[in-house]
Amino acid sequence: LSKVLDLPPENLIKSISAVPVSKKRHAADFQLSIASVTEDSSSNCLAQDLQLRAQKLAERLKCDAVVSEISAGPGTVNFTINRELLAKTVLQQVLKDGSEYGVKSELFSTVPRQKAVIEFSSPNIAKKFHIGHLRSTIVGNFIANLKVALGHEVIRINYLGDWGMQFGLLGVGFQRFGSKDKLKSSPLQHLFEVYVQINKAAEDENTKKLAKDFFRKLEEHDDQTLSLWKQFRDFSIEEYVRIYKRLGVHFDEYSGESFYQEKSQEVLKMLEDKGLLQKTIKGTGIVDLSEKKDLSSFSTVMRSDGTSLYITRQVSPSVDLAAAIDRMNKHSWDTMIYVTDKSQSNHFQHLFQILKLMGYDWAERCQHVSFGLVQGMKTRRGEVIFLEDVLNEIRSRMLQNMASAKTTKEIEDPTETAEKVGLAALIIQDFRGLLSSDYQFSWDRALQSRGDTGVFLQYTHARLHSLEQMHGIEQLTDVNVACLQEPEAISVLQHLLRYDEVLYRSSQDLQPKHIVSYLLTLSHLAAAAHKTLPVKGSTPELAQARLRLFQAARSVLANGMKLLGITPVTQM
Repeated sequence: LSKVLDLPPENLIKSISAVPVSKKRHAADFQLSIASVTEDSSSNCLAQDLQLRAQKLAERLKCDAVVSEISAGPGTVNFTINRELLAKTVLQQVLKDGSEYGVKSELFSTVPRQKAVIEFSSPNIAKKFHIGHLRSTIVGNFIANLKVALGHEVIRINYLGDWGMQFGLLGVGFQRFGSKDKLKSSPLQHLFEVYVQINKAAEDENTKKLAKDFFRKLEEHDDQTLSLWKQFRDFSIEEYVRIYKRLGVHFDEYSGESFYQEKSQEVLKMLEDKGLLQKTIKGTGIVDLSEKKDLSSFSTVMRSDGTSLYITRQVSPSVDLAAAIDRMNKHSWDTMIYVTDKSQSNHFQHLFQILKLMGYDWAERCQHVSFGLVQGMKTRRGEVIFLEDVLNEIRSRMLQNMASAKTTKEIEDPTETAEKVGLAALIIQDFRGLLSSDYQFSWDRALQSRGDTGVFLQYTHARLHSLEQMHGIEQLTDVNVACLQEPEAISVLQHLLRYDEVLYRSSQDLQPKHIVSYLLTLSHLAAAAHKTLPVKGSTPELAQARLRLFQAARSVLANGMKLLGITPVTQM
């Protein structure tokens, strides 16, 4: 193509794509989009015009030892690769690159390696760990995994709600109802219970006054008050670390609103010095964000009593501003991503606008990845209050399903397996659509073993793994895979060819759904191939070639699952 079109080969990389496997079995392997290599690729290029160009170009290209067939399609030129070469090249590449398959693709060669800060999960101490926090946790973990796989440096930050008036109430509540032993043994549950109890008395004038006093002492760094608050925070984090571990998630930094109290005052002073802070009649501090400077859009950053203001994320913009500036100074990142639900979109829009007004050009490299709301997630105990309840629920439901399934063999650690399969179910149900869409959660749908579920992915992985165990994959050295000519085998090979493009797409828009639908299709194709291409009872040469094909499918399936935050199981 480079010779005929007189373009450097690297210019053509993004114009050529692998053809998605379809029901029409004899599809080509690659296609070149004509629109992307035409100089005047403006929209006025007519369809029949592109069709003509495609035909003309196809006529100028010759088949050779690599390309066995060339044809023109609607605005595309299609290439079919020599079948033996296809099998050899794809399977060799998958085997050689292992967990880096797809990531080493030339699609990523021009992408600069960057340092990314990702803030996700971010629950509030003593409050519910609601489903929004769960979504933030798994989405943030996916983005971090993907960036790390692509060679970027990632700093994972959990930004806790660990400050504010509610800690005045919590402090008073703990002095009244708290127990040091319970705080140590189950901090999240105990603090939540204390908070609920004291909230019943929150309207009482005396309680109000005590809470105000407690928080004032906290702000003045009174030793005893601070030490109690620190216990709340430290024990909670310890417990979070343990639960996140069950989810397969870790953080490099547990930050929080408490870190930025003094710094947020400095930010208010900076805003004042730059003439950006205006006082309203009521005495609140605001920043004008409107283009015409007519206050048609503004952000409130300070209460009338001069304290930081707590808005949507129990936090004021000045605290978030301070945190963003501090992270830049500390990590000098290339991109910073906040993962929260879409109700906070305004908050982040304002945050980035104020940073720009303050003269921080890097505000353009901040990004808010938002997601929709999940309805209807309940456990047997009712509404979700603790993340641990969700994990226990998944595990027990999955154990029950496994026990009643006829196919389940004796498993070494059924509880562990149930948890991993259940988590896969939860993650796939969450990642199947666009992140921004709301969806209705259903345990039954998520845990189905047939259909497009996480259970199906795990089942496919376990089956392919046991196939390898049964027939021994280690001694496969010089396998001749040229005999893989059946349509089912070709479909799997063609699909493996597309993995890098799917990774590239997800890396561009940070949506996991591309990878999810790729892995579900891979599992369906592998299952179909497994039905028609038996390993058992075939000639040794054929058996080995087929085994190599299934090994490649399992390897890519496992890679993709791990990116999504799923641990592949080897038996179920």
